[in-house]
Amino acid sequence: MPAKNLFIDEGLIQKQLMAGLGKSPEEVLAILAKAREARGIEPEEAAALLQVADPELIETIFQTAREVKLRIYGKRLVLFAPLYLSNFCVNNCRYCGFRRDNRSIRRKRLQQEEIREQAREVENLGHKRLLLECGESFSADMDYIEEAIATIYRTKNGQGEIRRVNVNIAATTVENYRRLKAAKIGTYQLFQETYHRLTYELMHDGPKKDYERQLLAHDRAQDAGIDDVGLGVLFGLYDYKFEVLALLYHARHLEEKFGVGPHTISIPRVRPAAGVDFTTPHLVLDEAFKKLIAILRLAVPYTGMIISTRESVQMRTEAFSLGISQTSAGSRTAPGAYGKDGGNPEEGESEQFIISDPRSPDEVILSICQLGYLPSFCTACYRRGRTGKEFMDKAKPGDIQELCSANALLTFREYLLDYAAEETRRAGEINFSQFLKTISNKNLRGETEKRLLEIEAGKRDLYF
Repeated sequence: MPAKNLFIDEGLIQKQLMAGLGKSPEEVLAILAKAREARGIEPEEAAALLQVADPELIETIFQTAREVKLRIYGKRLVLFAPLYLSNFCVNNCRYCGFRRDNRSIRRKRLQQEEIREQAREVENLGHKRLLLECGESFSADMDYIEEAIATIYRTKNGQGEIRRVNVNIAATTVENYRRLKAAKIGTYQLFQETYHRLTYELMHDGPKKDYERQLLAHDRAQDAGIDDVGLGVLFGLYDYKFEVLALLYHARHLEEKFGVGPHTISIPRVRPAAGVDFTTPHLVLDEAFKKLIAILRLAVPYTGMIISTRESVQMRTEAFSLGISQTSAGSRTAPGAYGKDGGNPEEGESEQFIISDPRSPDEVILSICQLGYLPSFCTACYRRGRTGKEFMDKAKPGDIQELCSANALLTFREYLLDYAAEETRRAGEINFSQFLKTISNKNLRGETEKRLLEIEAGKRDLYF
């Protein structure tokens, strides 16, 4: 008999979703009034919002999410790139391009010199944050991962360097998480894919089929000292409403057990992959996708929300205002694909999934500037030790937003000087003085202006 679903009570979630169907417009508006305070809402309240079908009420949900996102994060958007090390995998996940039985892709594991070259290519795009990814295999064990992280941190390319490596690898042991902590990773990310046990077991084959191994990985990471962890669901495998509530119960579990909830929540939707014949069983349409983003932002206002290049330009643009605070740009999902033509058939056939937004980082940053947002490559909190509970203790009362804005400006100035095309540089400069004025602390603003001049003079990696 499988163990009880631990902190994921499927019966309770379904009961709350059913109860949410009976909420009046007045009750929904009362929930949104509470959400507007940016202190979060309960799962049963999120259930009521998930069941809203009235277009006017849905627009009110969107508007409330915009207000909360602006209040907590301002107009900052943090950028990163994924780096795939290997597409060998012992698992046979039905939806994944790296699945064990997919014979149509070229398998590759990057050697350390190739990792070094890929890091240089990503640095040449202006990125400072990497998300390390690879399939689960004996050829990509913890020794290999540790060496890869060390290689990336050592690799410099002119003014470029990777200042923070986040990691998304298969669930592992407390001892291995201790090794990741010692390797100075940032956030450890792992997606449950689906919290619905039967669906999870149907979708997976191999070591990943173990539901508890996946579900309790973040606990083991926390036990090992990694106090910034990231959750996620692959939307489309099961009912998105169930998955949203399960994510909230997982976040609550971490908060109750470790004193701090997830640092990030990722929201990927199922995408096609070469050689994979998979029909999405619970297709999440765009309007539903926007609604779940908005509701997650209201439920966990201080948790970073990540959208990737799985989504189209239009969807990413709309999602930024609804709650997204981090986004990938210029992504390649095949090992060794940076620095090569994104349409190269050989590389395309080795991808984990087919991306929807193929723009370069500079094109993404230009559009972000034109939308009135502030691109950020900041890694300061990790390097100052502001992680886990310490970060949340500063974030929840709003004590960290101006610090984040200052650090965002410093890293964006580096990008404009070192990597931006002329049109992007002009667009960035138009917004720059406006964002500087949003720092109300005069001492901090003055010190930021001083450091900006130092960056203009050639200094790099200045942060608060």
